[in-house]
Order: sequence, then structure tokens, then C-alpha cells
Amino acid sequence: MKKILNHIALSFLLSINLLSCQETTKNKPKLIELNTDFKNYWYQGKAEISTYQLSQNRYGELRNGTATLIYVTEDFLPKKQVKADNTSPNNIPVLKLNSVKKFTTGVYPYSIMQSSFFPLKGEKKHALKTTASIQEWCGQTFMQLNNKKNFEIDIKSYFASEGDQKLSLQKNILENELWNLIRMHGDKHLPEGEINCIPSFEFLRLKHKKAQSYKATASLKKEDSLNIFTLTYPELKRTLKISFQHLFPYIIENWSEEITPHQPTIAKRITTKLLPYWNQNSNKFTHLRSELGL
Repeated sequence: MKKILNHIALSFLLSINLLSCQETTKNKPKLIELNTDFKNYWYQGKAEISTYQLSQNRYGELRNGTATLIYVTEDFLPKKQVKADNTSPNNIPVLKLNSVKKFTTGVYPYSIMQSSFFPLKGEKKHALKTTASIQEWCGQTFMQLNNKKNFEIDIKSYFASEGDQKLSLQKNILENELWNLIRMHGDKHLPEGEINCIPSFEFLRLKHKKAQSYKATASLKKEDSLNIFTLTYPELKRTLKISFQHLFPYIIENWSEEITPHQPTIAKRITTKLLPYWNQNSNKFTHLRSELGL
């Protein structure tokens, strides 16, 4: 009888362990899969540069300008969370996006740059690092997120009420990283439904909003040859729409940002080129700016 009871107890424990393992496997983040098309496109020693005609809403008026999305793969140091100077098996390959905006408000110009570094190795999690800087004649602001145990955020600003800050946030979806995910997987890994999302750093700084996650609704729909991803923040009265091609390499054709009650900011693609731009800093390459519409 004792042997039978021991056997039953052992079977019960094994079944619990099995269920536990199954649950762990079910909830485990999916491994990033890079197919041949991805490798052939993104590992040819060039960056992809897409330029956009920009109509930017600032101070309640629309401003003409340009936006540029620069995507490139590079090696990243996981601990320092900076670009690696040398090759090493410990480096993490990332898809980096540098997003740049240039426009003028009256007499003075604005320059905005956001960067996000999404890992191409290991499990699909979050961007390893996200930064944003804004320069205009009144001053400049800077915001940086490092993906550690939590999201560690530094904010520097010429506004007394905003600078300097150090924050530690629970990990949630980053709006900035969604632009990387689109280029990696199209519509396959974008969130849908009710989510908690940290808005773009550009928005947080321009609108002087608290750096935190906000309730949002995410949705996807297909329209002609494009996928349209929509992200709406009820509390912020803000809606972002990103339209991108159905097929690889999932180029982003246009986007809009509407903050009620103002007219929306709209960006429409001019052209896309693959260039090793870091080797093209001589005056003889200046003509490429015209070809890019800059």
C-alpha cells in the first residue's frame, strides 16, 4: 500500500512539473527568426535611407519640413549598450533606426532625432536602448532609456520643471520600438487590442508629458498594398497611424500623428535608397542629397 501511495504521489508531482514546463514554454518569448531575404537585404554593407515630405504640427500650426528614417544593422555591446568598436561573439546584432525631423517655426528651426536599437539575436523582447534629442533656439532636451532589469530613463532639459530626472519604469511596449518591429516582421509581431505603451520620446518631450506607460488601443488593417497600424491613446487624445508595405522589406510609406483638436502631422515618402553613407562624406557626394529630396 505504501508503495502504491508513493507511486501516486510521484506521478502527481511529475504531472505538476510537466504542466509547469508546458506553461513556461507557452509563455516564453518567441525566438527571433531572420530569413534569407532579411539577411540578403540588411547585411550588404549599406544603410537604408527613406526621406519623407513632412507637414509637422507645432504650436497649433502646420510647418513644412523633411523627415528621414535611417535603418542599418550593427553590432551592439550588451553591457555598455553602445555601438561596438570591434567584432566579438559577445556582441549583439541590432537593427538601428535613426529617425530625423527638420522643420522651422517662424524664424527659428527645430531638429529632432530619435534612435532605437532592437536586438536581432535571442528572444524577442524590447529595444535595448532608445534615445531622443530636440534642439531649437530656446534650448535642447535629451531623453535616454536603457533596457536593464527595469527601463532606466535619464531626462535632461533646459526646462526647470523637467531636468534633470532619473526614472525606473516597469517594462512595457515602447512606441519607438514598433518602427523596428515593422521592418523586421511586417505585421507579424505588432501588438493588437488593449495595451500599456510608453509613447514616443519625441511626443513626451514636445508635449511635456510624464514619462510612463499609458493605456492604448492597437489595431491592424489591410488596405490595397499597405498595412495600416493604428495606436490610440484616449488619455492623451492622440492617434498614430503607420502605413507600410505588405511585402518584405516592409517599407514605411507614410504616417500621421493626430493630437485632438489640432490638425495632424503627416509624413509622405519621397524616395528610398541603400547607401554606405558613412563613406560618402566628400563634397563629390553632395548630389545624393538632392536625389533623396533633402
